[in-house]
Amino acid sequence: MPSPSPVTVTLAEIARLAGVGRAAVSNWRRRFDTFPDPSGGTDASPRFALAEVESWLRAEGKLRREEDLLRWLWPQFDALPGRASAGEAIAALAETVSPEGTPGEMTEAQRTAVAEALEVARAHGAGPTFAFLLERWSHTHIRQIVSTPAQLAELMIALAAPPGEKPRTVLDPACGTGGLLIKAGHHWSSGRKLELMGAEVNPVLTRLARGRVAMESLPGTADVRVRTADTLRADAWADARVDVVLCNPPYNGRDWGHGELATDARWVHGHPPRTEPELAWVQHALSRLTDGGTAVLLLPPGVAKRRAGRRIRAGLLRTGALRAVIALPSGSAPPYGVGLHLWLLRKPSEGVRPPSTLLLVDAAEEGDRIGNGPRPPVDWDALLRSLPPLTRAHEAGEVGEGLDPESVRSAAVPVTGLLDEQVDLTPARYVPAVGRSAARSRRRSWEEFSSAVGRLEELSATLSALRQTAEGGPHSSMTTVDELLRADALRLHPGQALPRGGAVQHGPRPPDAVPVLTVGELPRRTEPTGWLVPHQVRAFGGYITLTAPDDVVVAVASQTYGVWVEEAAPTVIVPQIVALRPDPALLDPWFLAGCLRSPENARRAGSHSTHASRVDVRRLRVPRLPLAEQRRYGDAFRRIVELERALARADGLGRELTAALSDVLAGGRLL
Repeated sequence: MPSPSPVTVTLAEIARLAGVGRAAVSNWRRRFDTFPDPSGGTDASPRFALAEVESWLRAEGKLRREEDLLRWLWPQFDALPGRASAGEAIAALAETVSPEGTPGEMTEAQRTAVAEALEVARAHGAGPTFAFLLERWSHTHIRQIVSTPAQLAELMIALAAPPGEKPRTVLDPACGTGGLLIKAGHHWSSGRKLELMGAEVNPVLTRLARGRVAMESLPGTADVRVRTADTLRADAWADARVDVVLCNPPYNGRDWGHGELATDARWVHGHPPRTEPELAWVQHALSRLTDGGTAVLLLPPGVAKRRAGRRIRAGLLRTGALRAVIALPSGSAPPYGVGLHLWLLRKPSEGVRPPSTLLLVDAAEEGDRIGNGPRPPVDWDALLRSLPPLTRAHEAGEVGEGLDPESVRSAAVPVTGLLDEQVDLTPARYVPAVGRSAARSRRRSWEEFSSAVGRLEELSATLSALRQTAEGGPHSSMTTVDELLRADALRLHPGQALPRGGAVQHGPRPPDAVPVLTVGELPRRTEPTGWLVPHQVRAFGGYITLTAPDDVVVAVASQTYGVWVEEAAPTVIVPQIVALRPDPALLDPWFLAGCLRSPENARRAGSHSTHASRVDVRRLRVPRLPLAEQRRYGDAFRRIVELERALARADGLGRELTAALSDVLAGGRLL
């Protein structure tokens, strides 16, 4: 058997491993004749043998491996040929340390990577090491590996069974790496035996799901079995009947078995069209439930309205199998740009009359979306407080048309009113645009609008009182950012490109995640929508640039030029954005930012090229003023920034309120 190729790394990866910036590594390569020669790659992007790099760093006293073993571990797996090979090796790690696991066949390169991981696991623990590798692998292949976010999994579980009611059997027929099953195990297995069953068509994901279960330490009462199977074509759990089905099925597939499954017994409500594989998953889920069992599926919004699926939707309504359709906010789960739907289904019991209404919930704009700022993160706590009680009340027949919970808009729509030629179940079509809770929100908006206008009047009075010196009057001499840098009054930290495997995540940002500010968001002046998890930030070390409180951040491209004082550090910044870190004993950050953001100042320092016009930060000018005087100027600049924010808030609130009033007038609801 040929020996495995040596693991190689780029200059950028060496910087990350050594915990320094890329410029430092380039400098080492120029200064030290002993720096390893490239072993592959190209002249523009050379690659170096990891073992040689490690030996050189150790010899030069620059080795940081002992500080973060995990940082050094990932290249061993990233160098394996292909996504499947790396996934198999990560699964083999779990199988090796699990008392009941037996690792499968491995290549020499995979065995080397697993041996390295076992060494790291002795210091960090097997569970954290496996979790680190699985997360890095998933994010590296984020477009191919889709998982259900933890908060959404909790919501699906809460919708499936009320508090105190614990199902005995749970199935996920498209379980991926097992996230939904593991959440269900933690939620429902306490004090009683729980059977968790999963199926996954990809054998690598099956092994990873099993390994994840072994590493998660589920309560001893949970019995988890995951099998490799193409669920729609050859169901691994064909004989099972379960209390709950949880599923985030694959979307928009065409090769799901449409032709060969034409007479399948699962299609009680009709043979799903080739373009509607999601309705095949819906009917499959119903077929595996016991009478009265519950299924919760995450589906794209098109399933609720596409013409091809209208007959199946009508059948689900007539039999009472479909109980609720919930429109979630965009950003709830991949693909994050789409507002997905949750379908709540119940297996009809013989002799039980089907409900006469369908619960439709439009949570796509949950919370108070005030002003023209970016969409806030999903308020999972609010959804968990409102949606499960709402669905249970509807099931019990305790509420009727015009449901009005505090934080979501909803309606119990008569089934007979939905059975038209389209059978469109999109919640936004039926949920009242303004209910009592929305009216309360509008009242709060008016209060905030009045407050914003009042603050504008205060700021106007303060800023209009400012006077400038007469032309030709006394003025301070000027310096430049370059001179301040050479005098150590400032430090400049340029943004850097994220390393390979540093996929930015989007959607709801966890509290401990670090936001990533990209150039594309600068024209909109919105908050960062992307983020990195903490372990990514630790692993990337000096390879990424993190802002600090009171940094003066400058976007240098002329078309997106902007300057602000960092108030929400840390934030990851990328190329075309720099952070200036002033010495607080010499420079006031608000004074510095106010000077640098001057349009005239930026014009003087611009490159004025025909292609990519940029502002040369080092050429920007700053008045020479004592620190006490700088602070007086800085206070004025704070008020200017507050004026901008108040104007934007008042504008956004005004647009929202005029739109709401137009809806009231158009609906004939004016008092």
